[in-house]
Amino acid sequence: MIRLQGITKEYRMGDQTVHALQGVDLQIERNEMVAFIGASGSGKSTMMNIVGCLDRPSSGEYWLNGREVATMSGDDLARVRNQEIGFIFQSFHLLPRASAIDNVAQPLIYRGVPLRERMALATEALQRVGLGERMHHRPNELSGGQRQRVAIARALVGKPSILLADEPTGNLDSATSLDIMNLIRELHAGGQTVVIVTHEPEIADQCQRVVRLRDGRVMSDTLVAERAA
Repeated sequence: MIRLQGITKEYRMGDQTVHALQGVDLQIERNEMVAFIGASGSGKSTMMNIVGCLDRPSSGEYWLNGREVATMSGDDLARVRNQEIGFIFQSFHLLPRASAIDNVAQPLIYRGVPLRERMALATEALQRVGLGERMHHRPNELSGGQRQRVAIARALVGKPSILLADEPTGNLDSATSLDIMNLIRELHAGGQTVVIVTHEPEIADQCQRVVRLRDGRVMSDTLVAERAA
């Protein structure tokens, strides 16, 4: 599903070159639940941007579902982001004046899905995350955990092949974080491929596999069961 070969990413900052990723090789199979973990500056956010087709590597190859991303046009990449990858962000990124159901249905507008079908799919997604009774509430009428559930429903509504979560519990208290991680694990158990970017070991340890980054390199890649043995 995801195959990275010799991935590098360099940025220019003034007269300096920042080597954000330095030769990353990684493969993620369908229905895996993987965490990228590392301190600030480790390269995990850059990895998220490349895996999510939000940025292109400086060198190396990225293959997604059998297609090399470098060969894709801008329109192709936009289509991939809309149809194959569901994004969950730390800050939710919900439209404040729109109801939960309208927020969830938004990605379907760009696919040209008719209104009635959009509403049906959005209703199904909200019910799946336990918010069937909150569909017509706006974000300011929901708790932090409920807003994150809306964001997860929005990520799921297009039935993407990959769920990509960037610090999905970063703005939540510990009890709500546990609730959200339980939901993400349920989605994984149902067949969803999940990639989580986090700096929190307790979040990473709830994944099947933990990829630790440091200075733009993969320092370790282990199964949680192996680490606990």
